[in-house]
Amino acid sequence: MSDLANYQYLLIALIFVWSGFVRSGLGFGGAVLSLPFLLLVLDKPLVFLPIIAVHLLVFSSLTIWMNNRTRSGESPGVSTVDWKYLSRILGIMIVPKLIGVFGLITLPSDVLSAIIFVIVALYSVSYIINRPFRSGSKTVDTIFLMAGGYISGTSLIGAPLIIAVAAQHLPKEKLRDTLFALWFILVLIKMGAFIWAGVDLQLIHHLWLLPCAAVGHVIGLYAHDRILRAETPVFFRVLGTVLLVVSGVGIVSVL
Repeated sequence: MSDLANYQYLLIALIFVWSGFVRSGLGFGGAVLSLPFLLLVLDKPLVFLPIIAVHLLVFSSLTIWMNNRTRSGESPGVSTVDWKYLSRILGIMIVPKLIGVFGLITLPSDVLSAIIFVIVALYSVSYIINRPFRSGSKTVDTIFLMAGGYISGTSLIGAPLIIAVAAQHLPKEKLRDTLFALWFILVLIKMGAFIWAGVDLQLIHHLWLLPCAAVGHVIGLYAHDRILRAETPVFFRVLGTVLLVVSGVGIVSVL
């Protein structure tokens, strides 16, 4: 990423601000809603995925720590993470996750980019028609979790499928932090695979991209309550339309 033009660096910085905003504002989507834009700037997923992974580790752990610190003053000994449910879904997801990680390391960049754009296009259509993925049975739950684990292993964008299951079984006050704990564990596995495979972690670029994501994170925390009170179907339709256009352009550019 050292041979990019100045405007490309600016675009990448702005996209990581957006990524931080989405992650803290919506509780998920820091990867799925930013990776398509990043790939239009530089079509190399393995350049950005380690950076996104580190951001997930930092901000998910920070959010859990801050929320539990606040909660301890109100209800001592009560965690904001449902560890029992977390261990249950991890048992379902772990093998597909590892398979996905292996596919990420061996697939060519253009094939992986095409897969990412197609998946994001499907997500965007569900946002546009206001019909997000929903699970209706234990069998469907298992399928969604396994698919989400595999997609998370390939590209860190399996959140919508996982949330489709978790949102039905977790109390609202524990959903966000339980998901953050899940992202932390899943991303830790991916980072281990990156290191084992000798993938460049882009450590020098964390010096300027982590602060960009931090700015977005702080803005997202302030915007979280307003987003919940706003017309969320309209928000997601607009977001879905933008993502569909971006994904379409990305698919055409890859082909």
